[in-house]
Amino acid sequence: MTATPDPRQMYARALDQTELIIEKVQPGQLGDPTPCTDFDVRSLLSHMVGGLNRAAIFGEGGDGLAVPARADAVPDDGWPDAFRQASVRAQAAWADDAKLDAMVNVPWGQVPGRGAVTGYVQEVLTHGWDLATATSQQTELDPELAEFALAFARRMLPAEPRGGQIPFGPVVAAPDGDGPYARLAGWLGRRP
Repeated sequence: MTATPDPRQMYARALDQTELIIEKVQPGQLGDPTPCTDFDVRSLLSHMVGGLNRAAIFGEGGDGLAVPARADAVPDDGWPDAFRQASVRAQAAWADDAKLDAMVNVPWGQVPGRGAVTGYVQEVLTHGWDLATATSQQTELDPELAEFALAFARRMLPAEPRGGQIPFGPVVAAPDGDGPYARLAGWLGRRP
């Protein structure tokens, strides 16, 4: 029996939740800034879809690191469909139970498949929070998902050092009373 749980249900829930955020993005918001300072809304959407495509390639046994984490040539009104298609592909790529224990080389290192999928839960939720914040949507959604991702982030990403090879800013303490999404965003260096 494996000590780390099967993260695929959390991944599916995170993808469904984030898809709903993407569906509410208005065309006039695509050039707006996001809490992830490297991206405006449009480039964040491109990164989110590209990240899902990478996750699928890893699950399919390919070298996802050879593919940029962005989706080019998606029309402005095509983001919900592009995300949905990439989501279906990524979930199908990880459907085989054996893949959860196979080692894969993802951006955060060589990890068992379950560590890769759990990392992608964190990424999907964090960028969903970025997108919701940038487009004035609700940011505190399913708390179980955020607590799951936050526990992983705290295990895998030390509070210090940050910067350089670790692409996250210093931890930002979430104000007392803030929910798990704000705490996750703060742990990853975003201002909740």
